[in-house]
Amino acid sequence: QVQLVESGGGLVQAGGSLRLSCAASGRTFGSVAMGWFRQAPGKEREFVTAISWTGGYTVYADSVKGRFTISRDNAKNTVYLQMNSLKPEDTAVYYCAAGKRLYYINSYYEPAEYAYWGQGTQVTVSS
Repeated sequence: QVQLVESGGGLVQAGGSLRLSCAASGRTFGSVAMGWFRQAPGKEREFVTAISWTGGYTVYADSVKGRFTISRDNAKNTVYLQMNSLKPEDTAVYYCAAGKRLYYINSYYEPAEYAYWGQGTQVTVSS
């Protein structure tokens, strides 16, 4: 069983920055892919970014490419999301997720590939 706890959300003006953290329990953190998804009011949950178990591979949604950076520290069982140049359309609840298979993921983009989810943290960007 893996438990994920996000932190770092808040209210920021457009153009500002935030760094989200996701702390994971469990021994398998370093063996699974990690992802960040977000859900805005009235919209479906969407993929934001993901990182491989080693941290050597990352992938981003086009909407955040060049502005967001995902990273992980396996020694601390934590994954981070650095968000720069924030826009009002980035407003959403952000969720981190842990892959359901060790050392494998079929698609980083698919929520069904992630077995564990955090409770979410609200990010609000004002214009």
